[in-house]
Amino acid sequence: MIFYIDPGTGSMLFTILIGVLSAGVYAIKNLIIKLRFSLSGGKADTAKTSNIPLVIFSDDKRYDNVFEPICDEFEKRKKDVVFMTASQDDPLLQKPYEHVKTQFIGEGNRAFAKLNMLRADIVLSTTPGLDVYQWKRSREVKYYVHIVHQISDVTIYHMFGIDYYDAILASGEYEIDQVRQLETLRKLPKKEVVVVGQPYMDALWAKKQALKETESSETTVLLAPSWGESAMLKKFGGEIIEQLLKTGHHIIIRPHPQSFKSEADLMEKLMKKYPESEQLEWNRDTDNFDVLSRSDILISDFSAVMFDFTLIFDRPIIYSASDFDKSPYDAYWLEEDPWTLRALPKLGRELKAEDLPKLKEIIDGCLTSETFAENRETARKETWAHIGESAKLTVDYLLKKQEELHEQ
Repeated sequence: MIFYIDPGTGSMLFTILIGVLSAGVYAIKNLIIKLRFSLSGGKADTAKTSNIPLVIFSDDKRYDNVFEPICDEFEKRKKDVVFMTASQDDPLLQKPYEHVKTQFIGEGNRAFAKLNMLRADIVLSTTPGLDVYQWKRSREVKYYVHIVHQISDVTIYHMFGIDYYDAILASGEYEIDQVRQLETLRKLPKKEVVVVGQPYMDALWAKKQALKETESSETTVLLAPSWGESAMLKKFGGEIIEQLLKTGHHIIIRPHPQSFKSEADLMEKLMKKYPESEQLEWNRDTDNFDVLSRSDILISDFSAVMFDFTLIFDRPIIYSASDFDKSPYDAYWLEEDPWTLRALPKLGRELKAEDLPKLKEIIDGCLTSETFAENRETARKETWAHIGESAKLTVDYLLKKQEELHEQ
């Protein structure tokens, strides 16, 4: 007889198994330490039991745009830190650091199994869901710090995404209020929330300032949707690509990397029906800077790339997020809409299904709008604090927190 276990149940059972195994391994390690202590005549083997002072964990190489400026700042100050990644081809593994020790710790559950038994003073990560899914708080880690990895809201994570961190490093002041509201509603201990800005946005900003501007006679439109049921390609399918091609503009389509994993059939169908040509290109570069810099306008849904584009390159956007389903996210708990949804109408034009035949007219109107240009400066002040200083402020915070923990 063959038994079927649905993916949700399978994930839950695996999480329980990881918890049991972690507890068992932890108990065995403690027993070994006690035996070693006894056999040594009561002298502790500190070399093998001491904590790593600072750890940075990245679950995917695409978050290097956040962590590289921070690692560079540690290196600049000659302060030691351990960078752990779940991507075997993470570019940071190849950087010639002296004070940043880089390690590949395995992919997926193998990485989380190691983290669950980690000994460290502080762990910094962008990964949500600590102590909710496979990644459990280690008893030997003193302090967990989450850094927001995009211009958005801390509430646009799946439910309980940040609940069990000790501190949040935010990009804008409004995120403090969001954290406090969730803590009150869920009766959680109060976290430390510090606004440091956005390391990756600072790096993009510096790169943009050094970029040599080139003029082009043709208009380039970038379609860069998110993924999932509420995302643009799932809602509009090939129709939006049809209408974009009718504009006569140069079109770049850059699907979310997760689409090629979770929506592989859809991607294969669309790429086959609309192959690359002189007018159309499909982009899957790891680094999106080049494609953003070449585009005059961006069309997306609720992807944070919209804010990267409009705030860094000072260009308009077209978005489709009116039926964004908040129910899977922490935002569902709060009465007020996320900052992301409130900011979008000020930065660009909403696109609905009935507007698709007028897409060229909408694009041309956005490109000449002075109102959108004025609102971009306001949005920068709200969501991107301490421009140019975020990596410095992040490292300042971590080093100070480490000192505080040692004094306790």
